[in-house]
Amino acid sequence: MQNSNVIWEKVDQHKEDLITLSDRVFDMPETLYNEYRSVAEHKAMLEQKGFRITEDAAGIPTAVVGEAGDEGPVIAILGEFDALPYLSQEPGVAEPRPQEAGGNGHGCGHNLLGAAALLAATAVKDWIEDNGIKARVRYYGCPAEEGGAAKAFMVREGLFDDVDAAISWHPATFTAVNRANSLANTRIDFTFHGKAAHAAGAPELGRSALDAVELMNVGINYMREHMPDDARVHYAYLDAGGVAPNVVQHRATVRQLVRASDLPGLRSLIERVKKIAEGAALMTETRVESRVFTGVSNLIGNRPLEEAMQVEMERLGPVAFDETDAAFAREIQKTLTADDIAVSFRRVGMPAPDESLALCDFVAPLDLKGEGGEGSTDVGDVSWTVPTVQARVATCAVGTPFHTWQTVAQGKAPAAHKGMVYAAKVMAATAQRVIEDPALLARAKDLHAAHLKKTPYVCPLPDGVEPPIVPRPTS
Repeated sequence: MQNSNVIWEKVDQHKEDLITLSDRVFDMPETLYNEYRSVAEHKAMLEQKGFRITEDAAGIPTAVVGEAGDEGPVIAILGEFDALPYLSQEPGVAEPRPQEAGGNGHGCGHNLLGAAALLAATAVKDWIEDNGIKARVRYYGCPAEEGGAAKAFMVREGLFDDVDAAISWHPATFTAVNRANSLANTRIDFTFHGKAAHAAGAPELGRSALDAVELMNVGINYMREHMPDDARVHYAYLDAGGVAPNVVQHRATVRQLVRASDLPGLRSLIERVKKIAEGAALMTETRVESRVFTGVSNLIGNRPLEEAMQVEMERLGPVAFDETDAAFAREIQKTLTADDIAVSFRRVGMPAPDESLALCDFVAPLDLKGEGGEGSTDVGDVSWTVPTVQARVATCAVGTPFHTWQTVAQGKAPAAHKGMVYAAKVMAATAQRVIEDPALLARAKDLHAAHLKKTPYVCPLPDGVEPPIVPRPTS
């Protein structure tokens, strides 16, 4: 490690406070607009570190923005702190051991994500203030990344309109500048309305909404043969019409999650899915209504910012794990399959797994030829609004599949803390570089503007769709 940058030293000055924040949020896992305690912890830390605070950002009670500095370019550093359902797990244990039956857990490492982003913002704040630099840094505390599209709502409400560049990161099994590949998606609830009847005595009088849902799913299955290879459609029953099989189900609802590689492709696929729903309603003589739940855009990259972040990663070197870290990682790897581990390597362009590697000990090249499926993120909508760059930083054993108990088990480990501090240093140094180099920022903005001129941004959230906010707990 070449730890000579003053902004890295500022990260080190605050790291213990933010590691503690990460662990506190780990211990209170909250999902999808329920993050009231987690956002309170982030707000308290922002106050402690001297930020100007905007609560209920974009009208979302679990979103917060902290700002420091005056005039000059505005750099956004994006944080998250939502968890996932049914992934409760005791930390530091290499076997499934829920802390709470059916409880939540930080299966995507967002306890680390938010804390590292706030740590980076704090370091940039100190550097700006100590040197009298005309610039502003903002920490965006964003809820509901897992299925709630909070950043898309925040973009729609104009919270990024005056931002010059955005920086983020995500926990991972390897360390690299994030490839700007993700799938645009939307979640649409299709509710079919039929007619109830006695299923044995007078079935001819009934019109089954459940039949309509099932026929819709059959139609989508046939459509899959004729979709682009990288498109996806998933579904979940929200209401199957009740538990009485002797009653023709008069109402049923299915949520369809439609994904495509870009916004134009998503819009096209949505129209095909809607036609299938209309066909299912016609076949069953039912009526269908549709309602968009959430939607996010695909990521768009920004080469000048990615090159700048790569330089900072290479200056810093890989995360400095030790043998104790590796020993626990090897225990986790014993619970994984060979395919789990191989997928991690393929994502950084290494087709042959190194069986001796428990934790990533290198920085991947910028133009890595990774393979594997892509997910979705609401960071995509930020990237359509402002030049954006993200890091992937190793925080867990090579091969760890995210959204699993294994990720949660490593969420408070020393290796995870080292990865989050490393991520903060990379983000803070990248922000520093953007602020100090107006030409770099100009190149980033010019590239972004050229992309939007070719393909304008159309928010995937229709007018009138509001975030599915959960009421604040009364106790």
